[in-house]
Amino acid sequence: MNEDHRHKVSRNKVKAIVFAVAIVLVVAIALLSGTVSFCSCSANEDNATEIVNQPTISRIQERGTLLVGTTGDYRPLSFREDDGTYWGFGIEVAGEIAKRLGVGLQFVPTSWPTLSADVQAEPQTFDLAIGGITITDARRETMLMSDGYLANGKTILCRNPGGLNEKFANANLTHAAIIVHQKNEEIPTLIAEGKADVMITEITEAPYYVQTDPRLAAPLLNEPFTHGEIGVLMRKGQEDLLQLVNDVIRQMKSDGSLRLLHKKYGLVYAY
Repeated sequence: MNEDHRHKVSRNKVKAIVFAVAIVLVVAIALLSGTVSFCSCSANEDNATEIVNQPTISRIQERGTLLVGTTGDYRPLSFREDDGTYWGFGIEVAGEIAKRLGVGLQFVPTSWPTLSADVQAEPQTFDLAIGGITITDARRETMLMSDGYLANGKTILCRNPGGLNEKFANANLTHAAIIVHQKNEEIPTLIAEGKADVMITEITEAPYYVQTDPRLAAPLLNEPFTHGEIGVLMRKGQEDLLQLVNDVIRQMKSDGSLRLLHKKYGLVYAY
């Protein structure tokens, strides 16, 4: 080994020693000042971040129950029997959402006239609302609405008190005597008995009553006056829950379970 090479090796050793000492000094100073924290980038860290970014979901899972607001007066989407049990298309979708969250399910009564106020109430009374809730720009301005899971549109078979049926009737049936009945589920029977001539309803509701009462007909069922979709409604600030609900709807469309639900309730599948 020549002299120059020996000097180079020595200089490299010196540099390595100085670098190592510098690292030790930096760590020692940091430890003394309390500014060092050791962490490992792992799945646990990712999960912790996910939980922090999901305040609504975390609250629901901690509670162990998904609180769902629903009117319970809208066959076959949401109906409450006299014994307090609920059934319907929307009720089953709510069950899928609760299943995805890994929690139980509890229904909270609401009404069409008070729906928006109930969704935004303080303190909060339920996590989301489901049933025959049409997706509209007006609702999206003040609240969150999920993707659509059921096609909808106005037809004839007059109205849910305070809801969109009354507004449609007032705007379009200007030469008719409009009767406002407070219990939506009683109106088809009034029509069948001849106590009123026409009910303004949706294509999501009319088929059920036609199938269960031969005195009723829905001649414009396949030619609705309007076209829209039914979705899940919730207050703003719950974007994590909205994302989960949309994931559930997309999954139900993908795996065919939503199509089967349409078939079960005699509704048109549009996806």
